Amino acid sequence: MTGRLRAVAAVGALLVLVLLALWGSTGTQTAEPPAAGTAGRGTATGGATPAPTGGGTDRESGLPLVALASLPREAQQTVRLIDAGGPFPYDRDGVTFGNREALLPSRPRGYYREYTVPTPGEDDRGARRIVAGDDGRQLFWTDDHYASFARVQR
Repeated sequence: MTGRLRAVAAVGALLVLVLLALWGSTGTQTAEPPAAGTAGRGTATGGATPAPTGGGTDRESGLPLVALASLPREAQQTVRLIDAGGPFPYDRDGVTFGNREALLPSRPRGYYREYTVPTPGEDDRGARRIVAGDDGRQLFWTDDHYASFARVQR
């Protein structure tokens, strides 16, 4: 990525944060999906992935809700693998997610597990992840390597 492109992405990310802060300060809940290229609170990803749709806000976490069916097909496949208990394509799939960013609801260490969502065209694990609670029913989506999350609705 060129320096100019990084600067544009940084300005875009800042704009998204400001808009989210303004939206959150109104004290109202709407059925608006997250801004394009975001998984909720956080930064833009440059629009490589269509913005998932959902609606509203998760009451427990305060995160935007996103419908599983609106996530990229690779994310939907990752959720199917989680539900089936594997096998997973990456060695790091299923490792403990520490929630150091404190964006997810506070739980004991070991409650959350992270799983890679492949990104077409990437030659590494990329930034997309599904984070699952220990029972696999509570799912969170991030497309910006933990800078933001949305709660996945099945």
